[in-house]
Amino acid sequence: MKFTLLLGSALCALALPAMAEITVTDLRGRSVTLEAPAEHVLLGFNYEDFLAVTGPGGERRIAALSRGPWADWRPGQWAAYTAALPSLADLPDVGDVESGTFSVEAVIAARPDLAILATWQFDALGEGVQQIEAAGIPVVAIDYNAQTVATHVASTRLLGAVTGQAERAEALAALYQERMQDTLDRVAQAGPDARRVYVELAQKGPAEIGNSYGRGMWAGVIDMVGGRNIAAGQIENWGPLSPEYVLAEQPEVILLAGSEWRNKPEAVLLGFGQDEALAQERIAAYLGRPGWTDLPAAREGRVYGIYHGGSRTLSDFAFVRYVAKAIHPDAFADVDPAAELAQFYRDWLPVAPEGPFMVRSK
Repeated sequence: MKFTLLLGSALCALALPAMAEITVTDLRGRSVTLEAPAEHVLLGFNYEDFLAVTGPGGERRIAALSRGPWADWRPGQWAAYTAALPSLADLPDVGDVESGTFSVEAVIAARPDLAILATWQFDALGEGVQQIEAAGIPVVAIDYNAQTVATHVASTRLLGAVTGQAERAEALAALYQERMQDTLDRVAQAGPDARRVYVELAQKGPAEIGNSYGRGMWAGVIDMVGGRNIAAGQIENWGPLSPEYVLAEQPEVILLAGSEWRNKPEAVLLGFGQDEALAQERIAAYLGRPGWTDLPAAREGRVYGIYHGGSRTLSDFAFVRYVAKAIHPDAFADVDPAAELAQFYRDWLPVAPEGPFMVRSK
């Protein structure tokens, strides 16, 4: 409740004169005070979520980026955004926590009035956070990786509070809550139908087994919508399952997670700027693995490609609904997740999701 009360105070503060202080509690439970809505931020992650909340011109609020998790992890998405918003490509890059290149000095040199970090970045930086704050730059942590409606909503409202976009943030939060509640209601009405689901990161090609997920990421989605994840209890977080185990489990739904990876000649390529015919070809190659054509998922046409960047973001409700529809087709017969994703981009973001993001094998 502390978060709600403090954030409520922050929203009220936005109605006061421009220099009124804004006090929020971030997603690490820290009280942070700003002198005014942030106009020049260091943005560590959750780039689309930030731009959705800040709206047209939101890119002009960014003083610097941790560019790697955007440009390197999702190069097609980065290309789409830099084409629409060319100034993004010229922003200072402060490095990447995961590669060990993140520079506190570069953050300070960019002179932001706020640093917005994902909780995983905040945690990894450790004393670096105190160094940034010692330079007079407040730091807030947001969390879309927890994959709960509560943290998605709280992070969205927090972004709205610190940027002076409370009304827009509230509309986004309400949309997310409504779609997710509708999803959960449909799953409940469908009743127990725990189809066995296998998910694989389809990056290495069919000759090498990619990671599956025991907890979090796609495992979290499968659990949420009532599937039975065959990796549960076999893998702590992520890692490959043995081919023999997958065949023995006879999955009834297979999800191949693809993205816009570079230099991955056999990967399932999905996302911005990708080709659906090629994606179908790559999925078909996976179905050529020994024994796969005899799996229930293959026999019943329940093999899907799904965009790996479609989880842990404000638009992930569409991907959750896609997985739910694969498991409970009758309960979601009137739901078109791809159309919902396209509508979200039309309403809230400056680019269109052009390319295959959700593909059912033919």
